[in-house]
Amino acid sequence: MSGPVNSTILLLDIEKFSHRDDVEQAYLRRMLFELTDRALLAAGIEMTLRRRADRGDSVMELIDSNASSTTLLRTLLGFVPAELRALNRTASSSAQMRLRGVVASGYVSVDGEGGWVGSDLNHACRLLDADVLRNSLREERGDFALCVSETVYQGVVRHNHPGVPAEEFHSVTVSSKNGPLRAWLHGQVPRNDAPASRSDGAAATPERTAPRAPARVRLRRSDGDRRSLRR
Repeated sequence: MSGPVNSTILLLDIEKFSHRDDVEQAYLRRMLFELTDRALLAAGIEMTLRRRADRGDSVMELIDSNASSTTLLRTLLGFVPAELRALNRTASSSAQMRLRGVVASGYVSVDGEGGWVGSDLNHACRLLDADVLRNSLREERGDFALCVSETVYQGVVRHNHPGVPAEEFHSVTVSSKNGPLRAWLHGQVPRNDAPASRSDGAAATPERTAPRAPARVRLRRSDGDRRSLRR
């Protein structure tokens, strides 16, 4: 096994893949791989700077940490939705492709069989499977929903680079077998909160601000006395 290497982790997953027949699944896989290649090239990430793992209905990319994460995010927010709109505009309903995406970073090792190992990768996969991201795509009018890890948010997004508007990302907490994971969802948090737990350990709920203390009001009694009540 190689030693752990710091990388940017990109995950893309096809919505409702298992609902399609074999021919449709083969077509969607081809479209996913081609779209991923075009997006990474548009972000200036050459083949020599990335390594791919095929997960059937999704793709994982390990990207050299020297590649620009800002440019990658800008491409995911602009190029990918436009490409999906173009693909789906003329596709039949069974060939429509909608995607969930995650961008994370961390240390990943590659074993002798080509498998990837690392807790940062595990966390990224849990974000991809989180209910809050699934619900976001379900409620999204477009064809793409994106979530980034806390590390990516703090290192890139919060600085509000051109094409990566920080105000469009909202904090969520994803529960996992190893405890809560903080992440940042692009776009509005779904109206329906995810369940508190799931068998796969990938539930999520949006963070909420603490409730305001109840206001005190003063009422005038008929006898002139006053007293304070809580609503």
